[in-house]
Amino acid sequence: MKILIVEDEPQMLENMRQTLKAEAYLIESATTFHEANDRIGIYDYDCILLDIGLPDGNGLELLKTIKAKGLEDGVIIVSAKDSLDDKLMGLNLGADDYLPKPFHMAELRARVKAILRRRNFEGQNTIEIENVRLNIPDRILFINDNAVELNRKEYDVLLYFLSNKDRLVNKTALAEHVWGDNIDQTDSFDFIYSQIKNLRKKLDSYGAKIQIKAVYGIGYKLQKK
Repeated sequence: MKILIVEDEPQMLENMRQTLKAEAYLIESATTFHEANDRIGIYDYDCILLDIGLPDGNGLELLKTIKAKGLEDGVIIVSAKDSLDDKLMGLNLGADDYLPKPFHMAELRARVKAILRRRNFEGQNTIEIENVRLNIPDRILFINDNAVELNRKEYDVLLYFLSNKDRLVNKTALAEHVWGDNIDQTDSFDFIYSQIKNLRKKLDSYGAKIQIKAVYGIGYKLQKK
């Protein structure tokens, strides 16, 4: 899961980043209106944590941009502004939730998990296709009720495919979603090929009735065998 934190206060940003990294989310951040606007225009996110009071603009304007572009990113407004008007305006503009500062990090984790379940998995804690079941909160894969050990990236890749089953997944979109900013450090997709190769071996060795099929020159598609 890929999350963008838009927050200009350094200590708050770091606390949020470390809290969510502990949940194995891929975290990116922006500290200004313009930086956040650039990121939203380029990358897709599962959830955006959006501060209203930014040094060079209003976070609600970013929310308007997200909705005007038809993006499906979940949005939680995280702001010291706790007036009823701000809350109602944010929710009316399409925010999924509103978390006033100060807050406990445990509540932040719970709110983010709720948004991700609701938006990506229809409120469910598991995804099941044929004889494959992925437990999302515990990050465990079961095939024929046998637990299959996955490394972090294998899990992230499989979750992305399961969330987009029967859809063509572009290699670049997969790389950006699972590796985030780190894709700028490489000039090839070898790191994707390696994770998918290992994932395929594990699916096959445990008798999974799904497969990751390569679509030459474009990407991959998860489908039933």
